[in-house]
Amino acid sequence: MTEDVTYLSAADLLRHFRRGTLSPVEATRAALDRIARFDSELNAFILVDEKAALASARASEERWRRGGPVGAVDGVPTAIKDMFLTRGWPTRRGSRTGSPDGPWDDDSPPVARLREQGAVLLGKTTLPEFGWKGVGDSPLTGITRNPWNPAKTPGGSSAGAAVAAAMGMGALHAGGDGGGSIRIPASFTGIYGIKPSFGRVPNWPLRMPGSITHAGPMTRTVADAALMLTVMAGKDTRDWQAMPYEARDYTVGLEDGVRGLRVAYSATLGFAVADAEVEMLTAKAATEFGEFGAVVENADPDIGNPRPAFELYYTIRFTWLYDMLTEAQREKLDPGLVTMAQSGRRYDARAVLEADGYRNEMAPALDRFFDHHDLLLTPQMPLPAFDVGLDFPPGCEYTNWLDWSPFTYPFNFSGHPAASVPCGFVDGLPVGLQIVGPRYREDLVLRASRAWEAAHPFAMPPLNRRST
Repeated sequence: MTEDVTYLSAADLLRHFRRGTLSPVEATRAALDRIARFDSELNAFILVDEKAALASARASEERWRRGGPVGAVDGVPTAIKDMFLTRGWPTRRGSRTGSPDGPWDDDSPPVARLREQGAVLLGKTTLPEFGWKGVGDSPLTGITRNPWNPAKTPGGSSAGAAVAAAMGMGALHAGGDGGGSIRIPASFTGIYGIKPSFGRVPNWPLRMPGSITHAGPMTRTVADAALMLTVMAGKDTRDWQAMPYEARDYTVGLEDGVRGLRVAYSATLGFAVADAEVEMLTAKAATEFGEFGAVVENADPDIGNPRPAFELYYTIRFTWLYDMLTEAQREKLDPGLVTMAQSGRRYDARAVLEADGYRNEMAPALDRFFDHHDLLLTPQMPLPAFDVGLDFPPGCEYTNWLDWSPFTYPFNFSGHPAASVPCGFVDGLPVGLQIVGPRYREDLVLRASRAWEAAHPFAMPPLNRRST
């Protein structure tokens, strides 16, 4: 083949498998070779299981040879964020506080669905400790680096997943998003990531209580994300907060475009500010949706400022986690996580109820906004990626990752589907446009994302800038 196998989409790989022009073993070897070549520099993986991956690929190859693939992603190289239980592999969640010793007998629902549908699992990708912040370093795995510029962060918490996707280290990547953890690194690395509606993808066990964490796809193409979401959204009764299962193929209707849709663009959501260059790119992208046939207008949803309530909601979860650990375990924690956990002690029961009260008004306000708009566009991140090893950009007054990610967490609070699509570059680093849809309308978000991708195919990092 003349094509770079590692950058083939899952859809292209499946077509090759069906025709016999490429095998799952060849695709898996190519992904493993890419990991071996670049991961020592970029640090996307905490675990790579070459033996298990090749055994799985050989079994898939035999199924394809016999004409009977077991499922929708049979033979596709896939990576799992190390927040999801994966049978046979330790789940460390970026922390030194737990033992790698087993038994590890369970798959989380997203992993179980991917495995059932024939995905070839390559390994597990890195994240900050317990996913507590929006950059990609942890006491366990060190620093994960941006493939566009290794001196910059790829964002987090699904840091390794984003890097692996951008570098062709597999076609499909399972990510998690509790405040932006799919969309932050998708924006910083120039890949596609979608946070589905809360409960669309069952998730278990929920190590942190509450209803803000979403599991979702991270890929190089919108079609692959639609395929992956179709698989991940399968029924699993272990998650009591999951929505009723809907047998739906999210790849259907992807090419329907946005003609006639009512699209709002908000540069601020009514409370946030983006860098001028970022806002210029996202505003230009919104204008182009008018050229695609949508009816575009500037409009801010009436949600106030969700930062105080979300910060409480997010922070006290880590206070709860901290208090569950032993003193010996606490000494191994990321100091920044400890600071966040201790800051949660300032909240009392009344403050928690007030935050819940705000959320009970904010989420329906967004639902009413979508009564009059089919989609909402915003900047994804207010700035491009900044230097690695920092929790917030240098030379600013930011003291918390929430300061520099104001466009992500509102939609964890409300539960609406939201995706990041690459829409340009600032100083050689990707910038993302956020596409938000009405509750339960991942199909609209995917359609709009595909309309943008069709006009602006996503660019991946040039490999000649990486080490050999």
